[in-house]
Amino acid sequence: MAQRNNFGSKLGVVLAAAGSAVGLGNVWRFPTEVGNNGGAAFILIYLFCVLFIGVPVMVSEFVIGRSTHANTITAFRRLAPGTWWRFGGIEGVFVAFFIFCYYIIVSGWTLHYTVASFLNQLSADQDYKAYFQSFVSSPWEPVVYAVVFMLMVHVIIVRGVQNGIERFSKLMMPMLLLIIAVLVICSFSMSGFVEGVTFLLQPDFSKVTPNVVLSAVGQAFYSLSLAMGCLCTYASYFGPNTNLMKTAMSVSMIDTCVAVLCGFIIFPAVFSVPGVEPGEGPGLVFITLPHVFNIAFHNVPLLGYLFSGLFYVLLMLSALTSAISLHEPVTAYIHEEWHLSRNRSAWLVTIACILLGVVCSLSMGVWNDFRIFGLCIFDLFDFVSAKIILPLGGILICLFVGWRLDRQLVYNEVTNNGKLRVRLFRLYIFLVRWVAPLAIGIIFLNELFWR
Repeated sequence: MAQRNNFGSKLGVVLAAAGSAVGLGNVWRFPTEVGNNGGAAFILIYLFCVLFIGVPVMVSEFVIGRSTHANTITAFRRLAPGTWWRFGGIEGVFVAFFIFCYYIIVSGWTLHYTVASFLNQLSADQDYKAYFQSFVSSPWEPVVYAVVFMLMVHVIIVRGVQNGIERFSKLMMPMLLLIIAVLVICSFSMSGFVEGVTFLLQPDFSKVTPNVVLSAVGQAFYSLSLAMGCLCTYASYFGPNTNLMKTAMSVSMIDTCVAVLCGFIIFPAVFSVPGVEPGEGPGLVFITLPHVFNIAFHNVPLLGYLFSGLFYVLLMLSALTSAISLHEPVTAYIHEEWHLSRNRSAWLVTIACILLGVVCSLSMGVWNDFRIFGLCIFDLFDFVSAKIILPLGGILICLFVGWRLDRQLVYNEVTNNGKLRVRLFRLYIFLVRWVAPLAIGIIFLNELFWR
């Protein structure tokens, strides 16, 4: 087999890993969580969770990936041969594939809304709820957009690590950040800008409950793409001089900044329209916001048209960067373990995900009556992956690095064989051993049994 490729630059490492973390959760889920849980109070708790739970788990994935320079399943098998710990790697690849199957459907929605926005199909007199329901329940439209989106991801993946993932990350991440900057500037002109920013930055601690804290932990965990095999696989392409702790901090900072800045885009728009609540849920993006954009810029229709179009481009780009990172763990495993070419491996993943994605899409329309445990196939995929497999995988990673791996190996990876001074190494080990697995375990129990 040809020599394994690595990322070619430190910037490529950070942007690729940040692209994996930055996804629909930043633009879609984060503002909803903020809106429901006390504004800035939730953000402060979220930042604490990122620092003391998200970063340690991310560094642990980096340790596993770079120490073996192998796909996620092989990495666990090499570090703990002949033991059940290999299921930690199997979980990562399996959950990435499972999430990807329905993620491409939602990503296809973002592509559709991008096209519809620029074609001016999201007009002011539109019944946006009926429009959305009609689209997602169609037996063919969501599938077409999902396939187009999937092929975009496929083209990047087959080009490899440096020429594909790294090159496009260097292009897409600055583009994504530029669009965010333009939209934030545009939001200054909205009538609800001051009220929206005040809501975002003024904490309301009266709304802080144990469930709010758990929501912040969960958002930090999911937003950073932890336990999906993505970061572990990307770390296997890191060079020996990559500073794992610094990279994790940089990725977390970019991810958090994107999420908060999206709040600066969405909340001024929401507060510009009477009767719209900041915590409306997932429907906010596809049902409420098109209406909000039209009203917020009713005096300058052209600006509203551009704002709406750029917002959905932002949504699509964030979906694209994450989709690439979900494709790669499965492709890398098939390529390295089944000894197939990268092109054939990528096609196997692409075709399999499209077929299962079609099932997920149809389950929201013509197959909606078919239910398993009361859930349609789309919701079942989401529930099993996000509520069960993902948190269990996170706990496995923490226990594996904190308790199973040789402490010297972990120290060597974190310090680049002693070349870097990491004063907080003992704190990192403590967080990975005790704090992170306990927090993730509580989230798991809360989501599964206590809610």
